[in-house]
Amino acid sequence: MNRFLLIPAAILLSQCRSVPTSDATPAPSVGGGYQQIINVSAYDPKERQREGRGFSRSDVSALAANGAKGLIARAGKGGNLDEKCADFVAAADRVGMLPGFYYRVQKHVSAVSQADQFVDRAQAIARGRSWNAPAMLLVGDYDGDLSLSAILQFMDRVESRTGIVPVAYLENSQALKQQTSSADSKTKARLQRAPYWVALYSHTSGAGPVYPAPGNPENLVKQYALWPDWAMWQYGGVEWTNGASKPKVYSHGAYQNALYFGDLDRPAERNVFKGSPAALNAFWQKHGLPLE
Repeated sequence: MNRFLLIPAAILLSQCRSVPTSDATPAPSVGGGYQQIINVSAYDPKERQREGRGFSRSDVSALAANGAKGLIARAGKGGNLDEKCADFVAAADRVGMLPGFYYRVQKHVSAVSQADQFVDRAQAIARGRSWNAPAMLLVGDYDGDLSLSAILQFMDRVESRTGIVPVAYLENSQALKQQTSSADSKTKARLQRAPYWVALYSHTSGAGPVYPAPGNPENLVKQYALWPDWAMWQYGGVEWTNGASKPKVYSHGAYQNALYFGDLDRPAERNVFKGSPAALNAFWQKHGLPLE
């Protein structure tokens, strides 16, 4: 039996520029009280796979209707910009979802130049329209083969230009776990300033010669031996087989989830924020580019 997101009615009485409410039945949740977030890239929307509602880069009302409180679009990857991101965040803002950007940082391009490209794009889009949301969340999505020095270079450059410490999204990576576990206290302190966005789509993934499969996000936090807890969890991903997308969603033990988000007719990249609607707003503004 699926769990559903249950939010007290008092919390749903939000004020101006806060997390929106929805009359639709919320999508299955990995935990009571968590807030649902969708992330998208140039690969979205995926192909239609069943009866239900779809979405496009200019219309994400189906995501909001199914309980999503925010949308984080990929701004770029390894020096290449994503052409859909501006449309996605504008569409999210129109339906009352919190907008955000992430950048996939890769090692074959300077971390500083990627940070500059990220900030330039985010600032240009932020200036391009009037917004309902208070801020645009900024996220560094770090490849599993990056060095901690490259991650810090990206973080520091974004912060130096914006005053914002971007959220850190990390893969279930043996190489990164070994680096964070053995890092000195000064490096750990610098990295801990970025909230941890964990990626785990299956309780069996991540097994290797050094670490067993973490099984759940709490154990993955322990394997990284850096953060005290996770802030966001990507529990729903997408696999590609012969050019077709396939949902890959964590569903084990206490965390039971359907393959699709509510009544969507296609897979989606799904996440939760660990906290209340008020905490989500505060998090978004602390780690986001202010909007007007």
